[in-house]
Amino acid sequence: MTRRASGPDLILCARFHRAIELIGRRWTGAIVYVLLRSRCRYATLRDAIPDITDRMLSERLQELEQEGIVQRMVVPETPVRVEYALTKKGRSLASAIEAMAAWAERWVETAPPSPGTATGVRARRRT
Repeated sequence: MTRRASGPDLILCARFHRAIELIGRRWTGAIVYVLLRSRCRYATLRDAIPDITDRMLSERLQELEQEGIVQRMVVPETPVRVEYALTKKGRSLASAIEAMAAWAERWVETAPPSPGTATGVRARRRT
């Protein structure tokens, strides 16, 4: 019979769990990554993030706006222009995003290894 470890050190912090679920959602990290470099119009964001659909970009931007991470700004010109930028709360994610980028540079391959490589492990589809 196996016992599960228990104790206060093994309890997942509710704030951490909520944060990681928010930031870890598909496309969210990519949106924040791009917006850390510059405020962007919708089409610029869409073009900068490979394979994102209009629906997903729109949903993620709305979620991030509701969380106070992204600000939607209407520029009163003719025609009206809408830009997205990180708020102070969103910019505070910079060190976490930069740490993930450094980790990815070191540990993540740009393309999955082909089947039958030296490791003998089949590549899984990344989602």
